[in-house]
Order: sequence, then C-alpha cells, then structure tokens
Amino acid sequence: MGKREVTNVFKVMATGGAATPAPPLGPVLGSKGVNPGQFVQKFNAATQSVKGKVVGCIVTVYSDRTFDLEIKSSPVSVMIKDEAKIEKGSGVPNKNKVGKLTKAQVKKIAESKMQDLNSHTVEAAMRVVEGTARSMGVTIA
Repeated sequence: MGKREVTNVFKVMATGGAATPAPPLGPVLGSKGVNPGQFVQKFNAATQSVKGKVVGCIVTVYSDRTFDLEIKSSPVSVMIKDEAKIEKGSGVPNKNKVGKLTKAQVKKIAESKMQDLNSHTVEAAMRVVEGTARSMGVTIA
C-alpha cells in the first residue's frame, strides 16, 4: 500500500451510538469525501459506551478515501446540563439563573474533561467549567 496522504481533517458532533447518515451528518461527510454509511457504522460502534450523549469527533480523511475517527468527550455545556438536570442554558445568564452546581460536581466534570482541555491542573480545568456554567446561567454553590 502506498503512502496515505491526509486530504482533510474536520470535527463533527453527533449523538453517541445513534448517528445516522441522514442530514445534518450525511451531507457534511459526503462533501468532505467520507462515505456516510461507513462513518456511521464506525462511529456508532466506537460510541456505544456513551449512547445518547452528544460527543465530538475529529475525522481525518486520507487520499485513498479511508478515514480515522478520534472520539472526544462530550462538550462541557452538555455535561453541565446533565449534572444540573436542566433542559438548556439561560438566554440571559446575567439575569435568569437556571440551575446550581456544587464545587464537587464542577470538579467531577473538570476531571472527566481534563484530557480534552488545555489545562495543566484540575483547578484550571475547574475554572474553565465554571466559566462555561456562568455563561449558561448556572450558579456555582
């Protein structure tokens, strides 16, 4: 087999274990040179453990139309919504508060997200999570 050249690298967000080749995912994959059917099979197999949660994924496409997936953890905002048990963030976060998180919950989110954040310490990661929570109208108690 010859040398595979990277032709494209892009990120997609999809529900773990439940991706389908229908829009919005299919057309994006097709336009980037990825077979949507193959992607969906690979992605769903790789994300069975986080079924139902939104996860990020970095797709690397090669010149021979093969591709690699790198599954990332859920976005911080999704984790905050799960922990605080809220439907969505506040439209006006400075006025309307929609939920509360404890320091322990913030630490749990920060630790699970650590490998995807550009923080060196758990404390720095916690500050990133707290900032996201604040911008969603979630208070930290």
